[in-house]
Amino acid sequence: MAYYLLILKYAFELSISNPLTCLLYFQLVRMTDLKTKSEKTRNRLLKTASRIFAEKGFQETTIAEICEQAETNIASVNYHFRDKETLYLESWRFAFNQELKLYPPEGVLATDATPEQRLAIRIRSIINRVADDKSYSFAIINKEMAQPTRLLSDILEKEINPQRLQMLDLLRECLGHRASDKQIHFCHTSIMGQCFQLLRLKHMQKARHSHNHPNYLSEIQDFADHVVLFSLAGIQAIRSQTLN
Repeated sequence: MAYYLLILKYAFELSISNPLTCLLYFQLVRMTDLKTKSEKTRNRLLKTASRIFAEKGFQETTIAEICEQAETNIASVNYHFRDKETLYLESWRFAFNQELKLYPPEGVLATDATPEQRLAIRIRSIINRVADDKSYSFAIINKEMAQPTRLLSDILEKEINPQRLQMLDLLRECLGHRASDKQIHFCHTSIMGQCFQLLRLKHMQKARHSHNHPNYLSEIQDFADHVVLFSLAGIQAIRSQTLN
């Protein structure tokens, strides 16, 4: 009875005289509301799961804890993700893509930007993502390296590999056509090593809880400037060698 009274309420408010039209409209609104509610629940689960997986790793995280903090139930996890393993994968993918949106690797550059300028933006994007305490994808990877599950291997290849290939192409442009594949990959490894060093420093600082050591993490942009300057200088030196 309440269902039909609600339909009549919609009909009165919208001045719809045809009951069938009103019924269809009501069903559409109801379906839209349910879909929106479902999407909000899914996003809450992804945000909460990515944060907890980043803090504790896969093994130490429980579905019950995620549900409690996401203010939902295990049935929602089963409906949206089926199991803990799928939630783990999708929460990493969610975090990774959110971070790319917040710190885009392409940045805002003119169409005639040099390869060096584009590489600098890409390096800054990585460093900002690592430094941001609300960026969880790198922290999850760090936990995965300490306690391997092998669950992320396929999704990492699919999501990260395009980013890696784009940087390799940029390095090839910066180094010149005479650069060998080994030189290009060594430069890529060097740059990524500097960026990931920041992640290691973050964990060391949290573990020490000491004020006796300098806190360079509060000077992220200075660190980014250094990595860009250091990397471009090294690239230029290698390019000069290949030209001689």
